[in-house]
Amino acid sequence: MSAFAKRAWPILEPATPLKWGWAVEAICEHLEAVSRGSIRRLLVNVPPGSMKSLLSGVIWTAWEWGPFGRPDLRYLGTAHKQDLAVRDSTKCRRLIQSAWYQRLWPVEIVSDQNAKTKFENARTGFREAMAFTSLTGSRGDRVILDDPHSVDDANSVVKLEADITTFREALPSRVNNEESAIVIVMQRLHERDVSAVALDLGYDHLCLPMRYEEGRSRWIVGRGDPRRKEGELMFPERFPESQVEELERSLGAYATAGQLQQRPAPREGGLFQHSWFQPIGALPVGVTRTVRAWDLAATKKATSNDPDWTAGVRMSRTAGGLFIVEHSRRFRGSPMEVEASLLATAKTDGVGVTVRLAQDPGQAGKAQAEHLVRKLAGYPVKVERPTGDKATRAAPLAAQAEAGNVRILVTGDPVSDAWIQPFLDELCLFPAAAHDDQVDAAADAFNELALGASNYNIDALI
Repeated sequence: MSAFAKRAWPILEPATPLKWGWAVEAICEHLEAVSRGSIRRLLVNVPPGSMKSLLSGVIWTAWEWGPFGRPDLRYLGTAHKQDLAVRDSTKCRRLIQSAWYQRLWPVEIVSDQNAKTKFENARTGFREAMAFTSLTGSRGDRVILDDPHSVDDANSVVKLEADITTFREALPSRVNNEESAIVIVMQRLHERDVSAVALDLGYDHLCLPMRYEEGRSRWIVGRGDPRRKEGELMFPERFPESQVEELERSLGAYATAGQLQQRPAPREGGLFQHSWFQPIGALPVGVTRTVRAWDLAATKKATSNDPDWTAGVRMSRTAGGLFIVEHSRRFRGSPMEVEASLLATAKTDGVGVTVRLAQDPGQAGKAQAEHLVRKLAGYPVKVERPTGDKATRAAPLAAQAEAGNVRILVTGDPVSDAWIQPFLDELCLFPAAAHDDQVDAAADAFNELALGASNYNIDALI
């Protein structure tokens, strides 16, 4: 099928050069497995822009009718919007009626059934397009479900449940017989989306995250994910590093986890929830203490394209018992760059803000802490050895946030407030997020303000 797809591309996209990669090849291999009958229920989770719609909804039909020799097959193509289903149906018809295709595989489209929403060939095979929520009437040998949810659907409990009901109750009755196949191609938008239900039902699973994460990829046929390095890109021919980084910044942590990495986590319902962090326009009167806590990633990981961040969260406590998250700064850099940034941030914060450093275990961690304390001479510095797991250390902050005692300082300036959404996304994805550096820093800042107890003798560093 991959050779056919490459030859069909100029007909479908004459103005756009084809970019091919192993991930596209994998989709073709799994669709071929459906054609051979070795897969009857297939779920494909890949990032947007991976040719999933074109391959499954356009090229696969033409390939099965032509080179595969099955013009008798009947297809139902559906998506969350009728327009999307009709788009793929129209492209498929245009490909089949092209001079190139007709010269090699003269599949006749009958004139009395040749419309955008449904066209039929002389061997009684047809392809029909309909909206996912209107699955009625026809049955097919292939039911292709392409992106059953919109982003808005996934963020609405009512719409999400309606989509799940349609998938469970309407879609299974649209197949012809026990040899018919259902193929779902989609990006993950919610932990309880159609993909989650399909997995519970035992669908075979092809899953390709944008960045490699050990154990995340899923494969049924073929060679498997060739990547071995954490953070390595899935389709650099189509999505180079600069473009993926821009996507990640635009999407935010939550959408990146689902749409790119195929591992959605709830916006609400984890250890933290967005709604717990109410905005406040200015620091209230009666701030008793301010801390900037740092979680250090001192070196760039040579083995990863998505290394940890160095993160510093500034937080204040008021006499009335409120905790105000004033700012979060995160960056990646060499040890010298980390040191320079810590010193520059301390100068900006001023001597009234305590600098709290987390000491990594072992002699190297102690040496790093000693070095940074000396560099920060003139500023109040406190060093702590983290104890307990990350979730345990973050739990006191979560409890106070849920009680309504934690606020987020919002200035109203988009540039100054740009840190807020990534910070909240990371907290609310924790512990399922790819990174938890800001969570660790926020937990340390809170615990320093709430407890103020040290289990590290700072005098030993001076």
